[in-house]
Formats: sequence, structure tokens, C-alpha cells
Amino acid sequence: MIGTRKQPPLRRTPMAYRPFTSQSAPGGHGRYSLTLAARRWFFFGLVVASTWVASSTFRIIIGAEGMTPLSWAILSIFVFLFGWISINFWTVIFGFVIALQRRDAALPLPTAPGPIDPATRVALIMPVYNEEMARIYSSLRATYESLKETGQLDRFDIYILSDSVQGEYVLMEETAWSELCRDVDGFGRIFYRRRKVRRHKKSGNVSDFCRRWGSQYKYMIIFDADSLMEGDLLIRMVNVMDSRPDIGILQTAPMAMNQMSLVSRLQQFASHVYGPLFFSGLRFWQLDESGYWGHNAIIRMQPFMRHCPLPHLAGGPPFGGEILSHDFVEAALMRRAGWGVWLAYELEGSYEELPPNLLEELERDRRWCQGNIQHLRLMFMPGIAFGHRLLFLNGNLFYFSSFLWFMLLALMTVNAVANFFHTTVYFTAERTLFPHWPVQYVNLSVELLMVTSAFLLIPKVLSVILIALSPGKAARFGGLGRLLASVILETLFSMLLAPLRMIFHTWYVALNLIGQKLVWKSQVRRSHRTSYAEAMRAYGPGTVGALVWGAVAYAVNKTLFWWVSVIVIPLLFAVPISVYFSYPSLGIFFRKHGFFLTPVETAPSKVLQRFREFFFKNME
Repeated sequence: MIGTRKQPPLRRTPMAYRPFTSQSAPGGHGRYSLTLAARRWFFFGLVVASTWVASSTFRIIIGAEGMTPLSWAILSIFVFLFGWISINFWTVIFGFVIALQRRDAALPLPTAPGPIDPATRVALIMPVYNEEMARIYSSLRATYESLKETGQLDRFDIYILSDSVQGEYVLMEETAWSELCRDVDGFGRIFYRRRKVRRHKKSGNVSDFCRRWGSQYKYMIIFDADSLMEGDLLIRMVNVMDSRPDIGILQTAPMAMNQMSLVSRLQQFASHVYGPLFFSGLRFWQLDESGYWGHNAIIRMQPFMRHCPLPHLAGGPPFGGEILSHDFVEAALMRRAGWGVWLAYELEGSYEELPPNLLEELERDRRWCQGNIQHLRLMFMPGIAFGHRLLFLNGNLFYFSSFLWFMLLALMTVNAVANFFHTTVYFTAERTLFPHWPVQYVNLSVELLMVTSAFLLIPKVLSVILIALSPGKAARFGGLGRLLASVILETLFSMLLAPLRMIFHTWYVALNLIGQKLVWKSQVRRSHRTSYAEAMRAYGPGTVGALVWGAVAYAVNKTLFWWVSVIVIPLLFAVPISVYFSYPSLGIFFRKHGFFLTPVETAPSKVLQRFREFFFKNME
């Protein structure tokens, strides 16, 4: 153990979950029950109403000649998918209304950092596993110096908690820790610990820290290996927790930074433009039953240690075994004990990085997919708040919506093939003078398509309007004209990338449902260009399948072909799309011409400038 203080006696956290009592949290449980119930009835009433209208229209379209079992299957999937679209649509609508008010009385936040009680101790921990230490050094040094400028550095200790198993990474970690302590005079305040046995991955690493040193701290702030936070923000997070003793977890909304490739820059742009409205809408119907994302958040130590040990689920994967996506489960357990879990999206100065290319993003999604599927089982755990049951379900909808989108188009193709070989009977009875003509509701189909498109595009439009209404904010996106052009390009590029993601998400759901074991690897964060060989291995089968799919659709029904073309055409070009969208040079080209600009580039904060300075210096 390097650079650690004297270890206190181990404190074993009991694994039995305590039922909620009114004394669990001071004023936490039930404080917003009436407001939350009213908001949810209103919100989900609109979701159900819009889904019912769209589904009824779709039933008329596909049931013109009568409903068959295949038609009912298609309709069922459509109801599910449109409901998913409606949830996201109305979330942004309510987020827009709240954002126009420029405040949310449910969670008042300090506008400036205030003093922290000298007796308050805060641990800033960063679990790492075979990570690039130049990035970690740069992030921690920039955060440390920013925190030092607040004048309240002495309230914080920093822990690098290593689970690395490869010798070269261990050596780099120890060297980087030593250099960091030397450069900022951080010996006795910045500590490094490496576990000998890597049990339960990141959650086990955090749990081990809590057992060893958790009793010394009132709060814990968790970083990922790609996290960066401003010192003022860290102080304000502690201020909120001190002023609201009913809050167990306060989650910030980290904004993407430091992205180079085109695909990662698209996501970075989307997080800055669309993210604030979506997060605002989430808090409208979640309030103190929000999610926790495992990083860039502050946690109250005592209730976390007492109420949030993770259960081991009986059985094997995908629904049993060790809990993989621990963060949402810990949030649900914290709320189960009566402590509030809040999303403080207004607190600026929280940053993270994204996967450098599409294949790395999809590899991360495979891990998340298996972890989220376990949550379907935890939805029924006694005492879990309704909001967290919805979050468990919502996390799975992200992947199952791709699976069902694929199934919907596949079933529509099967239906078209069946109709192609079906002989139309115009005279259903002998000696009748009036033939039976097939009915098609072309105009109704166009109207439904337009409504669906509006539900998908209006959130983007509202995001641009909100930015335009904020004085000077559009300039940080390159100006209103560049912002509009970037949104249009982002929408077109996202339409190309969506089918590529859909195929993999569909495959991940299928693999998990058959119980295939998943090996978790450390995430690749350095900019990495996808080779044609890598892209061919990943997308070759999908390209061949898309070619066959498109040919069949074109042969049996030209209208169907245009419906599936939005999937087929991107898959036909999946290999070059995956390759070229991973090029940093292409991302730099668009940035040079003023597209996909974000405030972290046009008006970077001091901590961002420091991070880049240290990072590029360490990469030399």
C-alpha cells in the first residue's frame, strides 16, 4: 500500500437489507409524494394518450383487410416503440417548460460555492483498471489545482484505487502517483492503493474502500478514469449535501469533452445541445427518485455503507450472478432506505470523455446491455421506489427498442412477402356484380409518418430555441447559423449510424437472453482509427444480410423497400462508415469549418485548459 494513512479497523457492512422506517433519512421519504404523483399522472397520461392515438391509426392502416396473427404481432411492437418515442418526446417537452422558467423550486442550488465546515471530510476516489495514466494524471492534477484555488482543499483527500493486474500498468500507476504528489506537493493528501484480488470489479473496489476508510469521511465523490470536475463545482456539491440532509446521492450531468473523431464529436455535440433539456425533463417526473451513473456524483457515506451493499442474484446470466451495472441498483437501494437521489443537471463544471470510435462504443454497450437486463429482475425487489422501477425498465428499453425495431421491419417484410404470393379474390361470392377491392390508407400512412418524425425532431428544434433564447449561448456553438447547420448534419449522420447500432444492440439482446457469458475488458479511451479489417469482421455479415433484405423487399413491394431502405442502405455502407467516422482528421475538418462546436472548445473553463495542457505535455 503506497501513500496511505494508517488503516482503521475494517468495518464490515451487513448484507441484510433493512426495511424502510421514517427515521432512515431526515425528511426524505414522502416529502415529494403528492407533487411527484401529480407530475407522473400528467406526464404518463400524455404518453399513453399519444401512444393510443398513433397505435389506433396504425391498426387501421395494417388491418384494412382484417387483422391476422402477424398483423397483431406488428401492432404490438409498434405500440411498444411509439410508447418509447413518446416518453422521450414528453420528457423534452416538460424539460423545455422548466428550462424557460430558469429555475426548479424542487432543488434550489447555490449560485456560488460557500464555506465547508472544517470538520467535514470528503474523499474523492478514482477507481482504475489498466488505464492510461497520462490522462488520469492530467485529470487529477487539473482538479487538484482547481480545488486548491477555492481555499478549501484541506477538506478533501484523493484516492487512486487500482484494480490493475498487468505489471506495466501497475508500474505506470505508481510512477504517475509519485510524480503527481511531487508536482503538487500532495503527499499525505493523494493516496494510491492497489488491491491484490479483483473481486466484483469496480463496485468491489469502491466497497473495499468504504470498509477500510469510509468511516473517516462524511461524503465520497466518485470519478471515472475519464472524469474531470472543477473545484468550485466540488465545493457546491458539498454545500448542497450539507443544506439538504435528506439527500443520499447527488448526481451531476457530465458533459462530453476532448473528442476528436467524427462519431465521438457527434455525441459530444448532442450531449451539449440536447442533454440539458432531456435532463431537465427527467427531473420533472423523477424528482428525488433519480438515477446514479457511477461517477461525477457525491454520496453520503453513512447511508451508502449501511443500505447499499449489492446482493448476489441466484442463478446464472443474464438475470443472475454478480450485479454488473451497480450504479442504478445502489441508487435504488439508497432511495429504498428513504434517502433522496437527485440529478443536479444545472451544476456546470462536470466533464467526461466518450469512446473514440463506433466499435469501442458498441463494446461498452455490450457490457451495459447485460448489466441492464439484470435490472428487470430487480424491478420486483420489495421496497424499490416506483421511479427506480421505471429507471430499471427504461435502461432496458434502450436496447430492446433496437431489438424490436429490427423485429418490426423484419415482420413487415414477411408480411409483404406473404401478400406478394397471396392471390387477391375480387368476387367473394358467385354471381355478384360488385367486386371487393383491396383497401389502402396511403394518406393515413403519410400522416402517421409525419407525426412520428415530428416526435423525433421537435426535441432537437426546442433545444436550438432554448440556446437561441439564452444571451450569448449560441456564440459558444459557433453562432446560430452554424448551430442550425450542425443540428441538421448531426441528424443526417445519426440516421446513418442508427442502423449500425441497431444491429449490434439486437445481437447483444439475443446473446444475453441465451445466457452467453460476457468478459468485461478495460475501456479503450485513446483516439483509435478503425481499420477496414476490424470493420469487415464487425459488419461483414450485416452487410450481406442487408443486401439480401433489400433485394427481397424491392422484389415483392416497392413501397416496403423505401421503408426498409433507411436501414438497408446504411448497412450496405457500414464498413466505410465505421472506418471514416473513426478518423480524427474528419472530426478536425468539421471543427475547422465551424461544425459541431461546443462550449468546451469555444469557451473552455480553466480546469479544461489545464487538463489539456497537462495531457499533451505528458503525451510528448
